[in-house]
Amino acid sequence: MGLVRPPGKVVGGSIRFRPDRKHPDQCEELLFQTETRLQTIRGNQIAMIFQEPNAALDAVMTIGKQVAEVFLFHCLGRLCADVRDELAVDPFKHGLLPRLLQPMYDLVARDQNTFRQKLTDRLPVLKRWRKPLWIEAQKRAATIIGQLGIAQPQEILSQYPHHLSGGMKQRMVIAMALAADPVLLIADEATSNLDVTIQAQILDLMLKLKETIVSALLFITHDLGVVAEICDRVGVMYAGTLCEVATVETLFNQPVHPYTRALLNSVPKLTNQGELTTISGSVPNLLTPPSGCRFHPRCRIAGHICKNQKPRLVYISDTHQVACHHWEKSK
Repeated sequence: MGLVRPPGKVVGGSIRFRPDRKHPDQCEELLFQTETRLQTIRGNQIAMIFQEPNAALDAVMTIGKQVAEVFLFHCLGRLCADVRDELAVDPFKHGLLPRLLQPMYDLVARDQNTFRQKLTDRLPVLKRWRKPLWIEAQKRAATIIGQLGIAQPQEILSQYPHHLSGGMKQRMVIAMALAADPVLLIADEATSNLDVTIQAQILDLMLKLKETIVSALLFITHDLGVVAEICDRVGVMYAGTLCEVATVETLFNQPVHPYTRALLNSVPKLTNQGELTTISGSVPNLLTPPSGCRFHPRCRIAGHICKNQKPRLVYISDTHQVACHHWEKSK
């Protein structure tokens, strides 16, 4: 998303994104894109659901205005095309001024960053050309909120965030993320602050979105139960590095990295008796991470090479990767 601010920086790797559903072989490298290009990708093609809905929503704006603003910012060209088509059928549907400014809708439908549009936005009288767009954006806001399984979405539009429950707020954040019809949806701990019942509802909603609207869902979570429920392919990370990548079935049934195995063993099970299994030691300080493999101070099979050489992520099967010098010993 390009949202990391200095002193945070990218020190290596690659981010290859496929923006066009119709051309699966065409990928775009995102790491070295200009900010102008990233602004066209953010929200339009890649959208994000943040962990804390209270931080993502503006407390002094109605829900309708916040969701509608996403359409006005990311879908201005499409809104102008729809209003232009409406005026072609009913020239005075929105009054006289929009009819006189119909060429503006034609222009912005082709290029929403046109200089004329920016100029008219500075003039109070001509700025009224946006009123029909606002009406259309409100309609779309109600439609997308209704698609998330919320009854009477028109009533939600006039409410403020503090009127809603935690689950409803998270649905509003999801509605804002889906407004521009993104290809990739990133969910960062999207259910961690919700109770179990609401969490199940949000997870069901995510699964439906993956099947019907978005092409891909990247779900970031520390909850292995959520991973088992929603994921197809899993990447396990420790201290900022990838340890293991596999299908969800392989990861839960045949984990090979010592950290993955220790993580799964520490999850309480109905058949467990006695004390819970824990991972010895503590998470390292990432300002001064351990040398070599970052998990080696806590690993029961670590050797001399683990302390001095960082393991590479290698394939051990067509769908299974691991970054460990001694992964065969942990089987």
